[in-house]
Amino acid sequence: MKHVHETNDGFVSLWPTKILKRTLPDTQAANQALAGFIEDLDRKHRDVTTDYRSDDLFSHDHSGILWLRECVNVTVRDYFRHLGMDYDIRWSLQAWANVNRFGDYHDYHNHPHAYLSGTYYVRVPAQFEDLETRSDVRPGRLTLYDPRACANMTAIKGDPYIEPEYTVEPTSGMILLWPAFVNHFVHPNLSKQSRLSISFNVMLKWSDDYLPAQ
Repeated sequence: MKHVHETNDGFVSLWPTKILKRTLPDTQAANQALAGFIEDLDRKHRDVTTDYRSDDLFSHDHSGILWLRECVNVTVRDYFRHLGMDYDIRWSLQAWANVNRFGDYHDYHNHPHAYLSGTYYVRVPAQFEDLETRSDVRPGRLTLYDPRACANMTAIKGDPYIEPEYTVEPTSGMILLWPAFVNHFVHPNLSKQSRLSISFNVMLKWSDDYLPAQ
């Protein structure tokens, strides 16, 4: 099968979970425009983050939104191309703004009914409050969890399955993309400055051409 990597020495790589993490170039002007747009939405609708189904951010005719929508489409194409899925795949996007104030977080979850999910970081606080708390807190970070439950149960030193999670420290201009079934958790923002991001789902426009050969 094409998605299974086999080497000449007999080793086979099964069940990979591909995550795309990249920083887009020259985002300062776009981020400034997006930040103003998100903050204006937040003033009008304080539940803009939790009421994410009420509006599709990518439906707005705004220069920053149009720019980001195209960046997301390019990123999705690159993701499919990297996996060797080089046939015609069509999709739609749905996006929403996240305004994370001090203490805000997103609980452990995944994104049903989507094929891929992702986030673009518009503004990420550089400094956090000194709270005299545990040394292992990871404020404002994103953790993605191994979808193969308990794969790390018997892992030993050097085992690639020793870490059941992968944590990203976001920066402004970073875009992430992952399979929508992957559970993830957004750690609390411990800065007095709000963190602004835009999350999105990639939904396939179904075609029987997508059906794999059995």
